[in-house]
Amino acid sequence: MSHGGAGGSGGLGAQTVGAGNLGGGAAAAAAAAAAAAAGGGGAGGEYRELHWTVSSVMDSSRVSTCLISMLLIVYGSFRSLNIEQEAREREQKKRNESMTNLLTGEHVEKEPISVFTADKFATLDTMHALCLPLGASISLLIMFFFFDSMQLLFAVCTASEYMTIYSYKIKCIYYIYNSLTVIATVALAFLLLPMCQYIIRPCTDGKRFSFGICGRFTAAELFSFTLSVSIVCIWVLTGHWLLMDAMGMGLCVAFIAFVRLPSLKVSTLLLTGLLIYDVFWVFLSSYIFSTNVMVKVATRPADNPVGIVARKLNLGGIVRDTPKLNLPGKLVFPSIHNTGHFSMLGLGDVVMPGLLLCFVLRYDAYKKSQGVTSDPTLSPPRGVGSRLTYFHCSLLGYFLGLLTATVSSEVFKAAQPALLYLVPFTLLPLLLMAYLKGDLRRMWSEPFIAQQPSKQLEV
Repeated sequence: MSHGGAGGSGGLGAQTVGAGNLGGGAAAAAAAAAAAAAGGGGAGGEYRELHWTVSSVMDSSRVSTCLISMLLIVYGSFRSLNIEQEAREREQKKRNESMTNLLTGEHVEKEPISVFTADKFATLDTMHALCLPLGASISLLIMFFFFDSMQLLFAVCTASEYMTIYSYKIKCIYYIYNSLTVIATVALAFLLLPMCQYIIRPCTDGKRFSFGICGRFTAAELFSFTLSVSIVCIWVLTGHWLLMDAMGMGLCVAFIAFVRLPSLKVSTLLLTGLLIYDVFWVFLSSYIFSTNVMVKVATRPADNPVGIVARKLNLGGIVRDTPKLNLPGKLVFPSIHNTGHFSMLGLGDVVMPGLLLCFVLRYDAYKKSQGVTSDPTLSPPRGVGSRLTYFHCSLLGYFLGLLTATVSSEVFKAAQPALLYLVPFTLLPLLLMAYLKGDLRRMWSEPFIAQQPSKQLEV
């Protein structure tokens, strides 16, 4: 079985293995030799080799990886923006009711807060951005050396034990990265919540049900959580890649929606540090540990917890039927045309650039709502470029970076750290565009603080 795709984990411990079917390279070489013997020279072989490379890049698994990763970033970013806008509208409504209460003397009942609201946002600061690559490296080494003894913990832990997924503590953040199954249920429930709200809306009035210290939940939230638990249980029993992808998608959307980058400075520090982290563990770790640590951890299956329990109870038949589990730290898409070929992309290659795109989307919306103008000393560009938002620029850069990473994996026939290509393609055009529009200084430090226009006397 060959493994393909643009790899890299960006801190989540997932990495692509290989770059395609190596047998295709041998076939192309044989075709080139036959063409040369027939008098056609090496041009025919080069053409066949190029055709094979292009067809590998355009394979259904590659296309699915690219499209799904971009859709997750767009959906997670807009979901985050909607949550923020709803919280702002709720706060404005509360202030209006408070003013009415002061005038009329009536008591206004406090509105219950949903589990997924703006007060759950985790904002990374400079120290977090500097410590995250180090913490991810420590977690990666722990999984590399102690995976056999800790795999049961990774696979069995329930989401209720880690409801602090959105805690701002960086220790929780990078620990969650490598204990992905722990919070997969909650993340998947968050992903399924809008669909469940649409289905249940005609049947309920939005009433919340109290569960004691656990909080108050709507019927849609309970339905999404029940559906999520069912999917996770089926995944444990079957190990199907589609269910693992569903949990991975939920993780991506949840992190993009609830983890915030406050400024371009923090974004640059975080992505640069993770780029170095990714390159080191993919390209240089084999010289120290005699193996590619990133690839080893990403492709290492975990024992099924059902099988472990059955083994303890001497239930041999169940042990033979339980499959190994690939933890949801990556997105896997099999090829439709090439049996046994699949593309794999680490969740960090979606989440980390996604945090940057979510930041610029929030800035675009803030700038539009506040009517923030660029630096008056610089004239903004006119024409098509003036209508291009920062989010569109970064999303296009992400697509080009992912495409470059995919081509590189085919050309070099080796695992590639995707952040090596995604970070420059997303960050550098954004910095250049912000400089040309006169927003670089504002976005770098305090992008969401309103600036008072300077008062100047007109002569």
